[in-house]
Amino acid sequence: MTHIIADISVSLDGYVTGPDPGPGNGLGTGGEALHTWAFSDDPEERRIVRETTARSGAVVLGRRLFDLVDGPGGWDDTVGYGAAEVGKPPFVVVTGSEPESVRLTGLDWTFVTTGLPDAVAVARGRAEAASADRGEDLDVVLMGGGTLIGSALDAGLVDVLSLHLAPVVLGSGTPLFTGGTPRTLVRRSATPTPNAVHLAYDVRRGARGWSPARFGH
Repeated sequence: MTHIIADISVSLDGYVTGPDPGPGNGLGTGGEALHTWAFSDDPEERRIVRETTARSGAVVLGRRLFDLVDGPGGWDDTVGYGAAEVGKPPFVVVTGSEPESVRLTGLDWTFVTTGLPDAVAVARGRAEAASADRGEDLDVVLMGGGTLIGSALDAGLVDVLSLHLAPVVLGSGTPLFTGGTPRTLVRRSATPTPNAVHLAYDVRRGARGWSPARFGH
């Protein structure tokens, strides 16, 4: 079965980038520390990256994140989706208008201009087709940014929230949670590794109330 998984690294104080993110500084000042785990040589951290990348049947991202990864300092043949794994699932970009050109022409890009629900529906179709071809269950991964994931949670589009909690306090930056509809989450797993704690929660669609992932933000 294909699930919609929101997957993102976050600081202890709830930020998905450091201060002043932008072109040439996509993760903001100090934000690289959020992804130390993804580039680590630790066997358990490598396993998490490898398995998550392999299970990605399609990936959804926002236009701002697309501009960063497709920009001059973005992904290349050694660092891309899945860090050093450089996975190549179909990518679905939520955008107001299609870009005039794409640098990473070797990747499968689809640009959806009719909103996030339509983009998730397109990605689900691609992931289900890939699942049938490969004979195994593959998921849709919402990789960000934080605004896209927050919107997807508020819209009830997410089945699983996967957080990679990095041991860093950034002080400011791009927050993951900025309000919205409270939801009850059910912990699926918690895996500590040297550079992060990897948390997965089942999202109860339509359920309201106290939510452990929102407490304190």
